[in-house]
Amino acid sequence: MIVTFTANPSLDRTVALPGPLERGEVQRAVSVSQESGGKGVNVSRALVASGLESLAVLPGADSDPVLAGLREQAVPFVSLPIDEPLRTNVALTEPGGVTTKINEPGPVLDENQQEALIKLLVESSHGASWVVLAGSLPPGFPADFYATAAQRLRSSADGASSARTPLIAVDSSGLPLAAALTGGPEGMPDLLKPNAEELAELAAAAGFAPATGDELEADPGAAAAAAAAVVRSGVGAVLATLGSKGAVLVTADGAWLATHPPVTAVSTVGAGDSALAGYLLAHGQGAAPADCLRQAVAHGAAAASLPGSTVPAVHQTTPDAVTITALRKD
Repeated sequence: MIVTFTANPSLDRTVALPGPLERGEVQRAVSVSQESGGKGVNVSRALVASGLESLAVLPGADSDPVLAGLREQAVPFVSLPIDEPLRTNVALTEPGGVTTKINEPGPVLDENQQEALIKLLVESSHGASWVVLAGSLPPGFPADFYATAAQRLRSSADGASSARTPLIAVDSSGLPLAAALTGGPEGMPDLLKPNAEELAELAAAAGFAPATGDELEADPGAAAAAAAAVVRSGVGAVLATLGSKGAVLVTADGAWLATHPPVTAVSTVGAGDSALAGYLLAHGQGAAPADCLRQAVAHGAAAASLPGSTVPAVHQTTPDAVTITALRKD
């Protein structure tokens, strides 16, 4: 089973426009859709769509539309009841897949609720193969919340004779992502899933020569070298998505680039989350690192070709179309 943890879930509304976004003008939408979202929730949705066992852990009142959406999609979840409604995020998509997102901050959870969330996560993760800590943090959460959660997950598993320590993946941004690497060996992620911009920030903090996200996206070799610097800091592996340029995977043993033939992009919302789901799906089947990367890129490409925040099932992906190239790490 793969457990996902989303501290700041959302109801994701996608508004499709007939042409380019025109600031200050009135435009009529072609279509509007909504899904239960948040990075971890999206990963669970993609895994369940492919027939895998996944459990989403999140806050939310029983009547909240986000939880209602999960029930409708038959996505298993456990939630910490809270009084405030979960946030709503809006994505505006233009023809060609250009996406503009407007994300609300989310409800405020006090220290007792934060502690209750970690306890719920630990209790729900016994026997899990992976735990995915994903997305932004609600207002007032400490930046190192994910590092603390990883430490608690591992200490709990170590203390139970029948429990196996789950592998831990982190997919976030900004301070929560950077702080995920501050928890010492016991809190270090087994997998990080940054995009190019996030990878540039992480690599700079790890002592890699400064580079922009655009530069890393345009140069997979440089992206692999940047990811290698992060791996040397103690992370097990880095899966860095590079938009339409594919993705790179770097471990202590190697580095690979995966590319997919161009697809007609409809919406990029959730493409990175789907890529992570594809990686975890292949890893659970015992695939080699390069083949985990192959399925990650196949999932990401399939998601970009679907409307709104729709996630693909594995039968909608085309891993055979993905090209894998071995790269140098330095």
